Amino acid sequence: MGLALVYSRARAGVDAPLVRVEVHLSGGLPVTQIVGLAETSVRESRERVRAALLCARFDFPQRRITLNLAPADLPKEGGRYDLAIALGILAASGQVDPQSLLQYEFLGELGLTGELRPVAGALPAAIAAAEAGRILVVPPGNAAEAALAEHADVRVARTLLECCAGLGNPRLLPPVERVDTTPLPLPDLADVRGQAHARRALEVAAAGGHHLLLIGSPGCGKTLLASRLPSLLPDTEETEALQLAAIASVSGEGLDPRRWRQRPFRAPHHSASAAALVGGGNPPCPGEISLAHHGVLFLDELPEWNRSALETLREPLESGHIRIARAARSVQYPARFQLVAAMNPCPCTYDMKLPLATPDVTQCRDVKGLSNSFRSLDCELGLGTCSGCIRNWRREGSPGSTEPRHQAAYQ
Repeated sequence: MGLALVYSRARAGVDAPLVRVEVHLSGGLPVTQIVGLAETSVRESRERVRAALLCARFDFPQRRITLNLAPADLPKEGGRYDLAIALGILAASGQVDPQSLLQYEFLGELGLTGELRPVAGALPAAIAAAEAGRILVVPPGNAAEAALAEHADVRVARTLLECCAGLGNPRLLPPVERVDTTPLPLPDLADVRGQAHARRALEVAAAGGHHLLLIGSPGCGKTLLASRLPSLLPDTEETEALQLAAIASVSGEGLDPRRWRQRPFRAPHHSASAAALVGGGNPPCPGEISLAHHGVLFLDELPEWNRSALETLREPLESGHIRIARAARSVQYPARFQLVAAMNPCPCTYDMKLPLATPDVTQCRDVKGLSNSFRSLDCELGLGTCSGCIRNWRREGSPGSTEPRHQAAYQ
């Protein structure tokens, strides 16, 4: 009879709860059973682990193997437990010292040759492992992401054999190299020519964290102005940057270290569904509002959005988080973002200086279709046409000289 314990980490939103991989070997017909609310991808790890052990020239025990992933009420999915399961089998069969595993936590999917492949959510696991005082072993594909957790002891293993060789001596497992986090330049507000009143309104919105509605004819610079808002915001603090990186890690989009400490800017297409905005799926994944946490969410062509999708933003705008409930689980994601929306004043005209087909803009078909939440944002800004502004700027040589023209466009 053999018994072994290995630590790993699950993925539950932006958290990484501890998972105890318990391996028990007993007499009986050779069979491998995985219990503990394991999904199909986890149960399939039996074949991956068996092939990886044989390719690494280890013995796969021909006995009854029971694998328990505790806690049993926490759903487990993906191939993130492959490495922990393989090491647990080796320890239970006496091929690896069971005591040498207790100071580690393991993440990684196994290839049939024993190669370790990256998994999602390595950064939250690194933060949790540091809090528990253990060393985290990850594949090379997760090294750059896990390196962002400065206080975590993270080691890299390329193969199962390399991981086993470093168990007795952690110095044989190289630590992750700190990645270059030199930020990429953000779009600058200096690129905007003219629109002095709009630029001033953008600065006020950035200073106060106000939501902003831009109304203007096509081509007047609404999207250009909105994309410059993150450059006016201060860099994120350490805790905020780690939270943003954790959201990006679990989203499946990956993490770009060059965007470290920069405010996110998300601009989904107006055909996006409600689930794409607030999050969904099984397991629940973060949506655009969570990916824009501590940053800017830009909704262009606001009247073209599905009203039911826009209505889902009511609670996150007020509470700063979103809870996605499914039959098997409930996950909460942060969603404190600054909303910037843009729309044309009326489909009947392309120039705000011309009389609108509908005299009262609040009675316009497009505006009436919006709910009161979007018709009463913190700041509402009307923009004139850009052609006259650029002519003024070129003629008088100063962007500020266009301000009277824009003030006239408001009246």
